[in-house]
Amino acid sequence: MKLLGIGSRIDHPDFGKGVVTNLTSEQYWVTFIDGGLETIEIDSQFEVIEAVSDEVDTVSFSDVELSLISILRRWSDTGNATALASKWKGGSLVLKPGESNLSDKEMPIDTFFHKIVMVRDRVRVMEQKINASKNLDDQEKVDLQQYITRIYGSLTTFNVLFQNKSDHFVGERSK
Repeated sequence: MKLLGIGSRIDHPDFGKGVVTNLTSEQYWVTFIDGGLETIEIDSQFEVIEAVSDEVDTVSFSDVELSLISILRRWSDTGNATALASKWKGGSLVLKPGESNLSDKEMPIDTFFHKIVMVRDRVRVMEQKINASKNLDDQEKVDLQQYITRIYGSLTTFNVLFQNKSDHFVGERSK
């Protein structure tokens, strides 16, 4: 049996999907999306989604952590535990076209809210990448940050959907 390397993705029957973050001669340390860090026996039953060779890698712990966070966000159906305001739970959003020959479009508010949270999370990632970029000078970073702030400002209409004020979109503050 070939050993999986750090970064391999698996699906375990009890713990769900996860990423191998460390290994010993007998166990994998796996961070699971729903269950956090668990150790499992190397010969236990699980499905390998993506195998990474077990070569020695010189990646730093922070690089592994950032990669793991990225992978878990990509796999996860939810953002960072962002809650929909309770008054909207079970509700629906209805879009009525201006033309009478077209039918309404209805969707659960939960679905719409999930899309809004995904947009917010992706804009935040873009903001982090801009700030960490070595290819942009400081003025370019400031200019792009101003565009992102305007994007947040354009999305403040949706703040009514969020349970917690800390999750709200915040644009430029008027002076």
